[in-house]
Formats: sequence, C-alpha cells, structure tokens
Amino acid sequence: MTGGAMDPLPAAAVPAAAEPEADEEADAPAADLPMPQASEWSDLDPRRMQMPQGNPLLLAHTLQELLARDSVQVELIPEKKGLFLKHVEYEVSSQRFKSSVYRRYNDFVVFHELLLQKFPYRMVPALPPKRMLGADRQFIEARRRALKRFTNLVARHPPFSEDVVLKLFLSFSGPDVQGRLKEAAQCGGDEFLTCKLAPRAKDFLPADVQTQFALSRELIRNVYNSFYKLRDRAERIASRAIDNAADLLTFGKELSALGSDTTPLPSWAALHSSTWGSLKQALKGLSVEFAVLADKAAQQGRQEENDVVEKLNLFLDLLQSYKDLCERHEKGVLHKHQRALRKYSVMRRQMSAAAHGHEPESVEQLESRILEENAIQTMELRGHFSLYCLHQETQLVHAYLPLTSHILGAFVNSQIQGHKEMSKVWDDLKPKLHCLYVGPDSTLTPPRSPREGPSPH
Repeated sequence: MTGGAMDPLPAAAVPAAAEPEADEEADAPAADLPMPQASEWSDLDPRRMQMPQGNPLLLAHTLQELLARDSVQVELIPEKKGLFLKHVEYEVSSQRFKSSVYRRYNDFVVFHELLLQKFPYRMVPALPPKRMLGADRQFIEARRRALKRFTNLVARHPPFSEDVVLKLFLSFSGPDVQGRLKEAAQCGGDEFLTCKLAPRAKDFLPADVQTQFALSRELIRNVYNSFYKLRDRAERIASRAIDNAADLLTFGKELSALGSDTTPLPSWAALHSSTWGSLKQALKGLSVEFAVLADKAAQQGRQEENDVVEKLNLFLDLLQSYKDLCERHEKGVLHKHQRALRKYSVMRRQMSAAAHGHEPESVEQLESRILEENAIQTMELRGHFSLYCLHQETQLVHAYLPLTSHILGAFVNSQIQGHKEMSKVWDDLKPKLHCLYVGPDSTLTPPRSPREGPSPH
C-alpha cells in the first residue's frame, strides 16, 4: 500500500465537553446522556443479537480488510459561526456512506460518550482535548488531524462499524444531530445486553485468561513505548526537512539580494570592473535553483508528516485506546466483579444461616435477596464478557501491526524520492557555477575537488 492509500488519532473518557472554549459554543452534551436500561434477555430484539460463525473469539480480519471498511476525511471549514462565542466546524466525509456532513467538536464529544456507553468493553479512541482560550491555527490543525484519526479508527472497528450511532454520525445531515444520536442510543442497552453470546462468554475463554491478559497488556505497553519514540524521531526528521527548506530559500534570497545590489562601483576597483558585474548577474540567476531546492525539501517534509508521522500517530492512538481499555477493565469491571463475588459469598452464608435457624423472612425480603443475587450474577457475567471482548480487541491490535511495514515503506520512499529530486537540482546547478570563477588571464577556473589535486592556476 502506498503512503496515500490509507487515512490516518490520553485517557479513554476525558470530560472535555464541560470546558468552555473561545472558538466554540459552550455546550454540555454529556450531561443528559441516556443510560442503558437493563432488561430481560427474552425482551431483546433478536435482530440486534449477533452470533459469529465458527469460534466467536477469533477475529479473522486483515489490515487491508479493516482499512477497506471506510475512509473518512475531516476538513476544517474556514469561516467561524456563532453570535458571540465562535466555534470551529468540520466537514466529515465518508467513502462508505458516500456522505458529507458538518460537525462541531461537541458533536464528536457526544458521539464519543455514546460509544463508551454502548461499548464499554471495547477500544474507544480518545478525543483530542479542548482548549479554553487561545486556540491558534496550529492547535486547530493538530486537533483536526486527531479527529480524523479518531473517526477512521472508529469507522473501521468491526462492532462500531455496524452500529446505527456511527451511521448517524457520518451521514445524518439534519438539525440537532446530538439529539438524534441520543435517541438512537436509547433503543437498547450496551453490548452486553445485545450480544447473544454474552451470557456464555466464560465458556469461550481459555483457562489461563488472566495470565494471557497480563502478558498482552505488558506487550502492548512495550510496543507503545517504542512507537512513541519512533514517532518523536519521525517528527524531528520531518521538521528538519521543513527547516532545511526555509534555510535554502533564505540562502537563495541572499544570493538574489547580492546580485541586485545597486551600489556604484568605486574607482578603486576599475582594474577588474567587469568581474563584479558578471558575478552579480550569475548570483542573481542562482537564486532560482535554491528556491527549487527549498520547494523540494518542503515537499519531503510535508510528505513525511502525512505518510509517516500521521500513521505512527494513528497506531499510537489505537495502542493508547487498548491501554485505556485494560485500565477500565482492571479498575472498573474487575474491581466490581471481585466486590460482587465477596458480597455474594456473604449473602449466601447469611441465607444458609437463616435457613438452619428457621428464621421467617417476609416476601419482600426474599424478593430483595433474589434481585440482589441476580444483580451480582449479572456483574459476574459482565466480568467474563469484558475479558471476552479484551481477547478480541487484542487480536484487533495485532491485525494493525503490519501497518509498521507501510510506515517504514513510506519513510524509505520519501527519503529516496526526496534525495533523488534534490540531487537532480544540485546537478543542474553545478554547471552554472562556472561563470563565477575567472582566473588571472580571464579564463574560467572552477574549483577542483580535493581528490583532483591543486588547480593548475
């Protein structure tokens, strides 16, 4: 795959929507998000239950298949809107849905919160943060790139890509998109309630699932640290190319300024009066080549930013979302699961003691205990389902690992192409230097390289 064949994004849920921003209207979209209501398994719509074929734990997705699911562009709309507080708007275009819609940052926030609500056991990439004041052009461009990475990772995620919330976000062009997204989220509970395999997730997990989880988490942490350093170096390389372009352009401008100097020639230099005029004319002409060199260097820097740095950022966003998911599982689901097991054990001992003591219990007390026991059992099932999803998300991360070869290929191609184009300009420039060298007898004497020995003149 070539560098342009794919479109490249922290904590998992940063409450960024609550912060006011100078360039956006201050909304609080996450405050009234609908919470999924628990329901009986028999009440669920069978159409929303998916039964994978074969081993449900295995995700047979290649990188090419994931990238082919969709390609989303997120472009900044130049003008700002709003009566008092200005905000930035983005044009979001989906290749899959053949749609082009306008979204604000707060629309992304609501979409992100609903994904976390519907898919709490999946990798939901983080959104770029808000800035309260002083959102300059550089910050807005960096955020646009991050939103593009976020949207592409979500649009290519297997469970997310089939959800109605994603389709609405990428294709709904009517008013109040946030309201429509929330309405769609009210149609059912989270993935645990809509997945037919959720009650049997434990049956598909390996016996050493906790060991495998710990090993996978450690591996992804190491991979993330290495790719973070690679991204840092790639940014510096691209930045140096752009700085080199600026230096070459300045170099050429100074040559042009020297060639355009109109200071009269003093009489003291009359002996070689023709030399200065010829030299100025030659220097003025060389500035064109240096401008071309500057343009080539700038092109190389921009290409490395788009094809290398952005792909590294995309992969880092994915790895970070996996780390966030592991943390949610460990601090949230796993902790609640263990607490529920302890509570269930205590409750069983109390019920056993009551039965042996023949203590009478009211109907309300029995119903309360039954409901509590069901809630504890549901929490235990959620713990197993969380590990089930983690197993699949780990496979998804590894499906993205071949992206490394595309990143390195884009980097090597950029270096080869950039040096080749600049080398041609340097070669074309070299013959034009002959007019700069005039020997004692008015013959052209270009300098010789050290290997050629001293000049005969």
